Amino acid sequence: MTKAKSVFYCSECGYESAKWMGQCPGCHSWNTFVEEAVRAASAHSGAGRVRSAASAARPEKLKDISLESEDKISTHMGELDRVLGGGIVRGSLTLVGGDPGIGKSTLLLQVCRLLSLDNVKILYISGEESLKQIKMRAGRIGDFTDSLLLLCETDLEAIEDVIQKEKPSVVVIDSIQTMYSSDISSAPGSVSQVREATAVLLRLAKGLSTAIFIVGHVTKEGTVAGPRVLEHMVDTVLYFEGDRNASYRILRGVKNRFGSTNEIGVFEMRNEGLVEVMNPSEYMLNGRPKDASGSVVVCALEGTRPLLIELQALVCRSSFGIPRRQTTGADLNRVNLLMAVLEKRIGLKMAECDAYVNVAGGLKLNEPAADLGIVLALVSSYKNLVIPWDVIAFGEVGLSGEVRSVSMPAQRIKEAHKLGFTTCILPDSVLKSVGEVPKGMTLIGVGSVVDALKALQ
Repeated sequence: MTKAKSVFYCSECGYESAKWMGQCPGCHSWNTFVEEAVRAASAHSGAGRVRSAASAARPEKLKDISLESEDKISTHMGELDRVLGGGIVRGSLTLVGGDPGIGKSTLLLQVCRLLSLDNVKILYISGEESLKQIKMRAGRIGDFTDSLLLLCETDLEAIEDVIQKEKPSVVVIDSIQTMYSSDISSAPGSVSQVREATAVLLRLAKGLSTAIFIVGHVTKEGTVAGPRVLEHMVDTVLYFEGDRNASYRILRGVKNRFGSTNEIGVFEMRNEGLVEVMNPSEYMLNGRPKDASGSVVVCALEGTRPLLIELQALVCRSSFGIPRRQTTGADLNRVNLLMAVLEKRIGLKMAECDAYVNVAGGLKLNEPAADLGIVLALVSSYKNLVIPWDVIAFGEVGLSGEVRSVSMPAQRIKEAHKLGFTTCILPDSVLKSVGEVPKGMTLIGVGSVVDALKALQ
């Protein structure tokens, strides 16, 4: 009987080594190597069966390749189609990650329901729930047709046989950490098991032209558990974000070989499942206070979608030697930088004050176009100056206090006009590229932070 071979894997990138190392040569991470016992795959492993099911490998001319059969399958959820790049691509492998209880399984089950209404053959494979549990959750979502098949299984070889036999158009694997292959002796969820399961599913997707969705658990840092090579193997990586105590959820594309990676989809969690939010700007501004200092609305871009977001700031005299700075949804280092600009260029004594900046709604705002809004909110709170309710601002602020141009100003102005804003403070360098100004909208171009403050007085 042969002795089991021990191999070390990097839990971040999947780098394989015969011995333990403190630093990974692949991703340069420290103390990420884990030891796992593996043995060679048998002659009747899944890889051979998948390869026989696929067509014989032969090169083809680029001009002879037809795209007629590669039409994307619409999920009938506009927010999801936007993130996917127009719909589900046949033969694609999509990874959906997110915190426990955020709604990953609910979203995919709703997609299965909508596709089943179009008589698309779907196979939903669960390794975490029983058939009765899935039935209970499906009852809250709505009625399903007979084109949806359910399977509770964790054995990768058995799943492989079912997929090849049924040949569904769409397969959902919930979750990848529960799948295991008998050819690998390590436990389910380990680095080698996750990598092998993903490799088998990838060959199935490409060989059978079946779109496969796999659900992945996340770590404390918010990344998908398992090796980072998992994200490199799949075609699309989607992250489901949001506070479990809040009603809205954000689906963000981190990687997409078939579309943009900057698009987001906004959903609201209700008793009947996830509901699309068609106008996220209006949804985010609900409950906005009037005649309150330290509040301003900015227009940020998520992909091609402009979003109106309320920024709130609270500046007060510090009771300690070192003032406290805290942000929620904004970059703390960026806020400290902008406060230093205000102190140097305008003369505000920010070094003596505590400062708190909040992005209302729980969004994470990293776009430089929000700099001008953060500056105006800080000054508004410091001077107890109320910014008019119908004023919106956007622009990047440099270290010299200048307001620099941003992309797509016309789309931002149009979105602000749609929601009733009448005044827009923006960089004067983009005024020429705005084009036709919506009726009733006043544009105020500013070249520096000083000009922006004068425009509010």
